[in-house]
Amino acid sequence: MYIWYIMTKRIILLLLITIHTVLLYAQREKGPVQYVRPNIGSAHSRYFFYTPAAVPFGMAKLAPSTNGSNGNAGGWEAVGYDDRHRSIEGFANFHEFQIGGVVFAPTVGQLKTFPGKEGERNSGYRSSFDKADEYATAGYYRVWLKDYKIKAELTATQRVGFHQYTFPETDSANVIFDIGHKMGESGPVLDAKVTYDDRHVWGYVVTKPVYVQKYQEAANVTMYFYAELDKSPVSYGTFKDSIAHHGLKSIQGKGAGIYLRFKTKKGEQIGIKTGLSYTSVENAKLNLMKEASTLTFAKAKAAAIQNWNNSLGRIAVEGGLEQDRIKFYTGLFHALLGRGLANDVNGAYPKNDGTTGQIALLKNGSPMHNHYNTDAIWGAFWNLTQLWAIAYPEYYNDWVQSQLLVYKDAGWLGDGIANSKYVSGVGTNFTGLAIAAAYNVGIRDYDVASAYAAVRKNELEGKDRIPGAGKLDVGVFVKNGYSPYVKDLSGNPELNTEGSPFGASHTLEYSFSAYAAAQFAKALGKTADDQQLSKLSEGWKLLYDPATKFIRPKDNQGKFLDKFNPLESWRGFQEGNAWQYTFYVPHVPEQLVSLVGKEIFSNRLDSIFTVSQKNLFGGGKHIDAFAGIEGLYNHGNQPNLHVSWLFHYAGRPDLSQKWVRAICNEFYGTDGIHGYGYGQDEDQGQLGAWYVLSAMGLFDVKGLTAPEPSFLIGAPLFKTVRIKLPKEIRKNDFLIEADQQQPDHQYVQRGTLNGQPLKGLTIKFNELNKGGILNLVLSNQPK
Repeated sequence: MYIWYIMTKRIILLLLITIHTVLLYAQREKGPVQYVRPNIGSAHSRYFFYTPAAVPFGMAKLAPSTNGSNGNAGGWEAVGYDDRHRSIEGFANFHEFQIGGVVFAPTVGQLKTFPGKEGERNSGYRSSFDKADEYATAGYYRVWLKDYKIKAELTATQRVGFHQYTFPETDSANVIFDIGHKMGESGPVLDAKVTYDDRHVWGYVVTKPVYVQKYQEAANVTMYFYAELDKSPVSYGTFKDSIAHHGLKSIQGKGAGIYLRFKTKKGEQIGIKTGLSYTSVENAKLNLMKEASTLTFAKAKAAAIQNWNNSLGRIAVEGGLEQDRIKFYTGLFHALLGRGLANDVNGAYPKNDGTTGQIALLKNGSPMHNHYNTDAIWGAFWNLTQLWAIAYPEYYNDWVQSQLLVYKDAGWLGDGIANSKYVSGVGTNFTGLAIAAAYNVGIRDYDVASAYAAVRKNELEGKDRIPGAGKLDVGVFVKNGYSPYVKDLSGNPELNTEGSPFGASHTLEYSFSAYAAAQFAKALGKTADDQQLSKLSEGWKLLYDPATKFIRPKDNQGKFLDKFNPLESWRGFQEGNAWQYTFYVPHVPEQLVSLVGKEIFSNRLDSIFTVSQKNLFGGGKHIDAFAGIEGLYNHGNQPNLHVSWLFHYAGRPDLSQKWVRAICNEFYGTDGIHGYGYGQDEDQGQLGAWYVLSAMGLFDVKGLTAPEPSFLIGAPLFKTVRIKLPKEIRKNDFLIEADQQQPDHQYVQRGTLNGQPLKGLTIKFNELNKGGILNLVLSNQPK
């Protein structure tokens, strides 16, 4: 009887939770945002991954923090928000690669001025919460803070964060502005200052991110804010760490913050608008005035959601499974979150040397283009840049111009930049390839001569190369045609110049980017450069071992390393091994297939996926960013993301169709833990963008770098996919129709483009760009 009673209680509780969840998601607005689930994959996610209260490519990225105050010793580990956690320490306004801070926290009762520890009840100013009381979508976040009975809501414009806190009846409602403590990936705080006066709070925090320390030891990252409250406090004060000073209005130093205390009626709301900037408090205030002076929270929320619907709606999918639409639009949401604005509304931007630069203005006073913070572009040519070219070409153009600002200011392209400081995550630099690909697909509204000079320098020059520019061993690559394996004894392998402990993977990468630059040179009539770069693009052949049919590291004497184990990672290969990297010849996969042999190539690759499927195509259920790097295939990391499409080059597109569909179904999930593998490393939307491309049935192994860029064609997951851009950007829509589309129909039987039969499973980029109709007939059997 007791067991029956317990089971009945559990069933009722489960039903109540299910009903609550259904009601919660029934509130979702119409349009593509109804399918966005920001919490997917947010267990063990990067700091900038979970920022629901933001707009596409925005500066203001608001989110709850569950453990962001822990800091980030290595600069890249999972920190910030974890779906498995059950307490929130506050709401941070800045979320970017190597950038984070300016935390607001509402509380009730005793004043606490430090965040406390996740999992420790009544620890600091944090509060517990239930997942059933949390709601997140694209542009809006809401949660019930149980310990204080406060409803917290967040939304944003491009440069302004909106907080709205609904309090219970109390004479001790607090809003804490925690400015001087570490947050996310920003590293230690060097200084902070915060001031209150007449319903306004403003200040700054100076931080020292790990990757800035590595590449520009003397540089810092500073964040500024200017906040406006809609209610006056009854009292106020400052604090530094746990020491409070009642009645003071300003304080400076590490650990600095302001607290405001209010008397509230039940259900009374306190709203905060926060202008953000990377250049000054004055520009933070200007951003606030220009973007949000007349906006209420409700209007800002509605505008943010409409912004997302417009951006996500550029790729409209219909039919297919609902769970696939959820994966699709959540992946697209993540792809549009990263690489956010770094300049102010007046065109001011942070320069590499710490001063403020100025972007030229249009007649209406707005900047001619924008500047962006950005994680490294490592691997993004197999997801983000293709997606930008297809649906967001104006952003791609802006991104190029942004990169050229850094080149102009500091003399070198930067693979990753935080406030224009160099923060190359892996120590390479694919920015040149991405710029060359943009030119290659007709995205050219920038100074082409400067762009080419930057790309050429990135690929060919090693002398006086600064650490932040990455690929410090490019000089020896240009000299020898390959980068030799050199054991690292410094603890900073990215800074080696005579080779690298990752020499084999660097050789493959530099060969690919040299190929891209060669096409740029050829298009501009730079014959000598074209010849040199084309020769360098063959460097991968020097490391191909015909005896083992693997890419194999060589030492500085030109000899293959002994004791070769193709499963061994980190010895010659960065974040991977020879099984994975042997397929890294994306610019000329036809030549790799020819060397290995078509049948051997297909059989080896097919067996790799057969084995890897048992491990969910990556690290299995082991929650770790590096899970899978010693496997045969690892979808959770960039070097592998083109491999499933390579069967096309061995005459077996059916096997690409089979395994791409399996990865979409099995690697990708729809919950907090199983989202992108199990806690694997989603670098600013790259894995999400891969899913978007593959679900559309389009992918380019060559990353849009070929002389006539084109996409391979796979089986879409939806009945229709419509690419529809504003008419001033692209005149005509491109429609993909899938006849006989079913969950188990992953094989393309035949197709037509604008009524004409396809001669092969490829479509030129220019044909997509012109608009038209691609009709595909699908089946559950290979052709």
